[in-house]
Amino acid sequence: MSLEKPHFVLDSFALVAFFRAEAGGSRVRELLESARTGDIRLSLTTVNLGEAFYLMVRTDGLERAHEMLGRVREYGIDILDVDEEMALSAARLKAASGIGYADCFVAALAQRLGAAVVTGDSDFRKLEDTVLPGRIEWLPGAR
Repeated sequence: MSLEKPHFVLDSFALVAFFRAEAGGSRVRELLESARTGDIRLSLTTVNLGEAFYLMVRTDGLERAHEMLGRVREYGIDILDVDEEMALSAARLKAASGIGYADCFVAALAQRLGAAVVTGDSDFRKLEDTVLPGRIEWLPGAR
């Protein structure tokens, strides 16, 4: 029996779904609460946090985006800086799959941590069978 906590990597789709109360937001809320209580680990890269911030600024305004940042910190999500190894891993994934570069950081981090990706972004289907087999938790409302 493994003593390691389940580990998930969030992408911007998941964060935005939660903060906008979109489909899938309730599942993200469950994960955030489980992370806050220490039952699971949640991670994301600074690149993906920046992407979620940008998306919130663009559609919900700067104040709401800053509110999102504060709440992310409250939940105890591990926010990891991107190092050279991860940047190059993401670049290789981008070259091989053609998905968005920010999404490649999610996949690279999940690979590094042995974690599952939480997303509703259908671009991840290109990685589902090869890069992240059995390690994508699909949120409702995939687009």
